[in-house]
Amino acid sequence: MIISVLKKKRKNFIYFKAKLPATLEVPNDLEMNSTLFGAIVAAGIAAAITAAIVTLVIVRRHAKSREKLAGLTTPDPEASKDYQDLCRVRMQAKQPTEKQEPWRLSSSRENEANNFVSDRSSTSSWTDEPAFSNMDISTGHMVLSYMEDHLKNKDRLDQEWAALCSYGTSSTDVAENNTKSKYNRPNAPLPYDHSRIVLNELTNANNSDYINASTITDHDPRNPAYIATQGPLPQTAADFWQLVWEQGSVVIVTLTRLTEDGRAMCYRYWPDQTEGSERYHIYEVHLVSEHPWCDDYLVRSFYLKNLLTSETRTVTQFHFLSWPENGVPHSTKALLEFRRKINKSYRGRSCPIVVHCSDGAGRTGTYCLIDMVLNRIAKGTKEIDIAAALEHIRDQRPNMVATKQQFEFVLMAVAEEVHAILKALSIPSNEKVSTTGNGSSSPTKSNQ
Repeated sequence: MIISVLKKKRKNFIYFKAKLPATLEVPNDLEMNSTLFGAIVAAGIAAAITAAIVTLVIVRRHAKSREKLAGLTTPDPEASKDYQDLCRVRMQAKQPTEKQEPWRLSSSRENEANNFVSDRSSTSSWTDEPAFSNMDISTGHMVLSYMEDHLKNKDRLDQEWAALCSYGTSSTDVAENNTKSKYNRPNAPLPYDHSRIVLNELTNANNSDYINASTITDHDPRNPAYIATQGPLPQTAADFWQLVWEQGSVVIVTLTRLTEDGRAMCYRYWPDQTEGSERYHIYEVHLVSEHPWCDDYLVRSFYLKNLLTSETRTVTQFHFLSWPENGVPHSTKALLEFRRKINKSYRGRSCPIVVHCSDGAGRTGTYCLIDMVLNRIAKGTKEIDIAAALEHIRDQRPNMVATKQQFEFVLMAVAEEVHAILKALSIPSNEKVSTTGNGSSSPTKSNQ
């Protein structure tokens, strides 16, 4: 009996012993599956965190360019005190006035218009005398002889103009892009890629860096003397003020009326006297004063405010009214007086002057060429070549000085101003050289 029980227990023990390894395998499989599952879950969590971080970075980067603009709907309590005071004085001084008739250029009053200065002007310290010049008398004689030779020798003038018209051009790929066409005036030249103004697209109303404008340098390519641009369109008025602000300009030279013969030449990009101020995207422009000088030109003063930074700046606009498109002013005297007033205001500054007509080329190029040549003469240069100077300008913007008549006007204006400088130097009358004299010598030409 006892032996039978022991045998039975021994069999059970052997059976348990045989089954033991199988019993131990189950926990090993579960452990492996659990480890694999945990690794997959951990990888999924890590991937989700990484995706969330990347998404957050993209969203924040996308919103960065609009963060500054978000607060423009509410007035800035820290606005410039000077700006507020100016606006307050402006509004207090604003009184009802009699309605005035718009100006109309009267050709019968040409001489009176050239000598008239408005008694309403706040800049009566300006004079019509040429500015101080380092030009010596012998250089003045040479310049006048050079101009006279060109003006009398029509064949030479025709040859020079033909050579200028065949002058090569540079790339305008950016301006030719279809998305930029709405920002260009019809028939306006397109700015070269290498000299175009590039706006800050992050603060631009159209999220674009394009404007039909070019830098024009003289000797120093790092410091443009002018910015030549087209007359603003309704959709580019804010771009124009952005250009003025970003380039640090304080003088605008406007050489066209808003309309000519019923055709729109330029959008009125400034507030009129009844409005007082107007906002162009993130720039607020306040009209401080408007002074008519004569039938030919007037002067406006603006207070320009950047609404993002609350910074303010005074900008002066000189508006010439009697220069038709593709033509010339009725006299050199009116334009030369206009230029003197501009340079009187601009003296001592290093920022570029913004110059525009309608297309930003014909009248704009003519003014820039006259001013550049006369500035060189005033600095004492003894070499002059106006054709080479025009080639230098055309290297930076196409079609500057649009017609031979305008090129000839440049020669006449330079001769007239040099004659006025010689007169101001009080040379004896028998030594004065007239622009209608018989001199024929020509100074050495400079290489641009």
